[in-house]
Amino acid sequence: MAAALASGDDVPTDRDLAGRLAIPERRLRALFRESLGVTPRAWLSARRAELMRSRLAGGQDVTAALYDSGYGSASTAYEAANGELGMAPGRYRAGAAGESIRWTIAPIPQGVALIAATERGLCAVQLGHETETLAQELRAEFPRAALSRDDAALLGVAAIVSDLAVGRRRPEADGLPLDVHATAFRRCVWEALRRIPAGETRSYAQIAAAVGAPRAARAVGSACAANPVAVVVPCHRVVGSDGSLHGYAYGLARKRQLLDAEAAGGGADEGERT
Repeated sequence: MAAALASGDDVPTDRDLAGRLAIPERRLRALFRESLGVTPRAWLSARRAELMRSRLAGGQDVTAALYDSGYGSASTAYEAANGELGMAPGRYRAGAAGESIRWTIAPIPQGVALIAATERGLCAVQLGHETETLAQELRAEFPRAALSRDDAALLGVAAIVSDLAVGRRRPEADGLPLDVHATAFRRCVWEALRRIPAGETRSYAQIAAAVGAPRAARAVGSACAANPVAVVVPCHRVVGSDGSLHGYAYGLARKRQLLDAEAAGGGADEGERT
């Protein structure tokens, strides 16, 4: 199966893949939906982009990385990178050189949140206790980007994040554009998380079922752990099947605080406050 998926330059159709594997097209789709929650075509596209990203981050030059990842030409690689990497391969390879990223700090209970955005959307929301520590983590993620603190430009987004962190419902948070790196499966999981109403939770198994991959509860957990925009993509709303709290990048105490704040309502919605 791997050879059939990896061969060729263009991303094949489901019919082409089914033919190469000698199985019915419907069966092929069912297998992918059950295991990964995405179509074969979406999986292959995301997988190639993920391989290219890994090779670029490891120091491989762009030309070698794109061919070794299964692309037959630079044009198809760059087209995929625009959708999956969030920036051109050469810029990612160079530590996001050429990218302009603005950031700000928002107050949250027991600490602060660092919010960062490119021209395309949010690329990071990190929770912590010290501004400088969070700023260092941002620089490590994007070592050659042009980073600048811009409190005025991100004032509205900072207010949304602060409100979310104290349990206030901000419906406009669902419409915030994201500029994040993800496989097709992780994107599906994160979109499912954004559909969980504030004050409610879902189990890992329920999210897996919601994205069409009922056996992928563990992969859902990995997607939650990889979430780069905390609170905006509310991975804290995912719990064990018995309601118990499982791993959270910022600790279970923080996860409990966010859930308790949402359960309490956190105060009035933005539109209801005077």
